[in-house]
Amino acid sequence: MSSSKHSDWSADDGAALYRIRDWGNGYFDVSAKGEVTVKVAFPEGDVQVPLPEILDGIRQRGLQLPLLLRIENLLDAQIARLNESFRRTMQEQGYRGSYQGVFPIKVNQQRQVVEEIARFGAPYRHGLEAGSKAELVIALANLPADGSLVICNGYKDREFIDLGLRANQLGYRCVFVIETPSELPIILERSRALGIEPLLGVRVKLSTQVGGHWNLTSGDRSIFGLSISQLIETVDQLKAEGMLHCLRLLHSHLGSQIPNIRDIRAAATEGCRFYLELLREGAPMGFIDFGGGLAVDYLGSCSRDSQSRNYSMDEYCSDLVETVSRCLDGSGAEHPVIVTESGRPTVAYYSMLLFNIFDVTRFDPGDLPKRLPEEEHQLLRKLEAVLQRVEEADLQSSYNNATFYRDELHELFERGEVSLRQRALAQDLYLAICHRIKQQLSGEENIPSELQGLTEQLADIYYGNLSVFQSLPDHWAIGQLFPVAPIDRLDQRPDRDAVIADITCDSDGRISRFIDTSGSRTTLPLHDIEPGEDYTLGAFLVGAYQETLGDLHNLFGDTCVASVRIDADGSFEITREDRGDSIADVLGYVQYNARDLAEQFRRTAEQAVREGRISVAQRQEVLERFNASLNGYCYFED
Repeated sequence: MSSSKHSDWSADDGAALYRIRDWGNGYFDVSAKGEVTVKVAFPEGDVQVPLPEILDGIRQRGLQLPLLLRIENLLDAQIARLNESFRRTMQEQGYRGSYQGVFPIKVNQQRQVVEEIARFGAPYRHGLEAGSKAELVIALANLPADGSLVICNGYKDREFIDLGLRANQLGYRCVFVIETPSELPIILERSRALGIEPLLGVRVKLSTQVGGHWNLTSGDRSIFGLSISQLIETVDQLKAEGMLHCLRLLHSHLGSQIPNIRDIRAAATEGCRFYLELLREGAPMGFIDFGGGLAVDYLGSCSRDSQSRNYSMDEYCSDLVETVSRCLDGSGAEHPVIVTESGRPTVAYYSMLLFNIFDVTRFDPGDLPKRLPEEEHQLLRKLEAVLQRVEEADLQSSYNNATFYRDELHELFERGEVSLRQRALAQDLYLAICHRIKQQLSGEENIPSELQGLTEQLADIYYGNLSVFQSLPDHWAIGQLFPVAPIDRLDQRPDRDAVIADITCDSDGRISRFIDTSGSRTTLPLHDIEPGEDYTLGAFLVGAYQETLGDLHNLFGDTCVASVRIDADGSFEITREDRGDSIADVLGYVQYNARDLAEQFRRTAEQAVREGRISVAQRQEVLERFNASLNGYCYFED
């Protein structure tokens, strides 16, 4: 389909429809040819590379869709933006402390992600946050022992504590954040046993309740952190042990994905008050950790919606720095090192899921006769009459009558009084009426509530080669929205409304909520797919949490993964390629042995030969097909 058929539509219209320049954070755009591009800033100027060009290069190397594509430049850019924004803000405001970023490993534990953060973040001394023994091992193996900051959150047993204490001997700064009163005695006991003083932090429960999807880590009922009385008991215990000088950090996690900057200011102000009181108790302090909170604008709406944010990264940094200065300057206290654990915005833009559409179900009427014969069932003739009068009649009344006549025919079919062909004709007439009503409603502002659902009711189902449960688990579990768009043809007007079904055998395996100017919509405008066309969609901003949370629903495992680095001349290098899980791989995850399965099937085939159901040659063919399936990609293959 050429763009000449849509002379009133341009690539800019496509970019606006899918809000690419709104949620893209300056990293994604649309070319004049209608291709989604990745935009990377270099000293020589911005470079834009079309996603279809990158995908073609990956396919030439043998990787298939679905594919998780990582653009390394975007991860580096987000680390640089965060650190440079704090540096610039502190310089402008005369802040006398410094900034120390740490990445929470739980947000994306994949080896390549953590290694790249450690490598690119080294000049900024960007640290890591570990919430388990396994994550602490990752942190110590990736960060240099040159004073690198490791924030140790979560529940800590003796082994966890011993490893962190020994790491401090090597030159790391592992800060044990006390989250429950029971942790302190263990830390002190292991410290005495090893003869190594700990670096301690305390996590306090703020009374400030922030908004957003993930706000249960804020407020008095947070499951993490010390209450005020527990905080005082901890300070008193440290004083009694002569260890108060080890208390260096206040942790006041604000929450995750906080949409409203005023909530961030309020929580930071309360955190600063706790920090000042600990100084007055005699603790040396020096670090104030505001945890996560910096949101990603998944909608591109710059709003207080739970999946957006009403502030920029620069405003976030400026408000935190200004809040700390304002709260501490009157006390004469030194400005502390400000620590944030910004995970989601660090990695969200870096990864996108590319998947192809391999089938479509449409809810269009079939070919209708010009006129129904007189002897046809009277209810069918009534449906025909409704169809003929849609343009002149009240639309709500037409819809009501059509629905009533259709339902009556369904009941007659169940009683055996109309045939299968008559029921099919009734469905076609009903769909024709609904489509005509929808067409009449186009451009109307005041649409009756019952008719507002016609677009969703008539939407096509586009079958995507992906598992929502594996690759977009937050969409299924908590309704997280991710931008979804075709990666090309954006210079052509999309003429279909669709929902996306995945490849699993589950009614929940679908994407049926999409970003929109008003927040969300239930259908996505897509193009009519031509025979043999390779129509590829991208789900963007999926770098946070999705890669680790995915499950093996229907035994669909990890997709293929490709990492790309874009160069200043517009070329790109595929720095890493990982094949997706084979069927044998995913069977192994659920305790099946591929060799045992092959042997069991071989015996079944051999029995069929002995009983004369197949020949020896046919036996060989079916065994080869079985083994090929074991070694094949677990997703749909052309």
